[in-house]
Amino acid sequence: MDAAPRRLSEPARGWAARCPDAPAVSAEGRHWTYRRLAEAIDAAAAELQARGVGPGDRVMLIGENGLGLAAFILACGERDACAVLENARRAPLEVDAIRRHCDPRCVIHLTEGSPDAAAHAQRHGAQAVPHALLGDFAWAAGAPAGEPDPVRGDADDTAVLIYTTGTTGTPKGVMLSHANLLYLSAQMVALRRVTPADRVYGVLPITHVMGLAGAFGGTLRAGAHLRLVPRFSAAACATALREDGITMLQGAPAMFAKLVDHAGGAPLPAPALRFIAAGGAPIDATVKADTEALFGLPLHNGYGLTEGSGLCWTRLDEPRADCSVGRALPGVELALSDADGRPVADGGVGELWARGPNVMQGYYRDPSLTARVTRPGGWFNTEDLARIDADGHVHIVGRTKDLIIAGGFNVYPLEVENALNAHPAIVHSAVVAGQADGSETVVAFVELAAGEQLRLAALKAFLAARIAPYKHPRAVYVLPQLPTSPNGKVLKQPLRRVAAEGGSGDARPLD
Repeated sequence: MDAAPRRLSEPARGWAARCPDAPAVSAEGRHWTYRRLAEAIDAAAAELQARGVGPGDRVMLIGENGLGLAAFILACGERDACAVLENARRAPLEVDAIRRHCDPRCVIHLTEGSPDAAAHAQRHGAQAVPHALLGDFAWAAGAPAGEPDPVRGDADDTAVLIYTTGTTGTPKGVMLSHANLLYLSAQMVALRRVTPADRVYGVLPITHVMGLAGAFGGTLRAGAHLRLVPRFSAAACATALREDGITMLQGAPAMFAKLVDHAGGAPLPAPALRFIAAGGAPIDATVKADTEALFGLPLHNGYGLTEGSGLCWTRLDEPRADCSVGRALPGVELALSDADGRPVADGGVGELWARGPNVMQGYYRDPSLTARVTRPGGWFNTEDLARIDADGHVHIVGRTKDLIIAGGFNVYPLEVENALNAHPAIVHSAVVAGQADGSETVVAFVELAAGEQLRLAALKAFLAARIAPYKHPRAVYVLPQLPTSPNGKVLKQPLRRVAAEGGSGDARPLD
């Protein structure tokens, strides 16, 4: 196996040569060996070539976890093109804004099994293409206004553009190189000890960085078997864990909270499961404890973001009793700074800066924004608040822009969310800033467990023993389900709008 691959597809090509009949990827009843995966990459590359895709072009891929999407992602790299990854569940206006910004040579809609991708294809006037191997897709021509991006032919070429809204609500195109993605896949193999015997439950979207570089890239790097799942269902996941020999399960904390709720206190058989890990959003002690009790395994934790993929992980030999995200990955350096850029004293809270082989190349066509979050030496500002303990373990406190100043006191939403999530009636919560009397207030949104009822007075009494009075929510709204991105991260922008309006839609004030 090549110790330093140049393209994301090369590890899979290596396994196709060495173990062609080993299982590689499966989805919705279809199964590809590594030989078949290599054939699918060839087929996808031929489709791209037929549509004029060449080195430096952008190819927008709109879809959900599936075999066709996997093949086209890898084929783009082999054509020296950049894959612009869009989950089909993103809203039409967002998709169209990203299409205008990235200016793709063509747009491929992976319509098989994805009504949302089919809806985007219809809006774009895309031409349907039936394909026995890749599955049905539809393509629409782009109208590139500029020249293709430079290509050097090495691992530092841009592999993907992943657009993230962050806290601003304005999509930013994060440029990640093949080297960025291959670094994380190598860490998955080394630190999570992935082997060809593993069967990975791939519910993390491969249009997002952790699903792409960690689950997808790491599994193929190890010669293991990835079961791609387009959308999470607690019942379907429980069945797969019980019947399909799943050995590794990774997802957002909300996914694990829903699995616990689905089990309802009963055992959830998972005879082959050896590793579980949360990421993509902060985890709280209640979800961690409940999940560990359900599976009898440590729930590992990690921290990263689109601009830096994985930065910190807990280690297999050092399971944590707390909610630390672990130590920095090998080759990653971390530093904490205050608002003026000065180093933070030991044990203090500051903005987390990082540099290493996984940090992005920059924001596409936005040098000013890139300059705002970077500084000389390759340092990137995550804009997350953290503290680092004496042993180098990182504890995420919250987002810089999420900090609430209530009555002159600093309130970190994560601390309030942890307290809320400890209540047995609450599955998941999110805290945002509201406004009252010219000052910021704490506003909470909660998702209740099935069949549970909750009164505001009872919740206040519960919180009284856990957090200071100034941290208590001024208002609490109940939602049937918190809004989340495809990777399970809670979307706070719509919640802020509801808070500003004093409640709306499905948000019911807790009384």
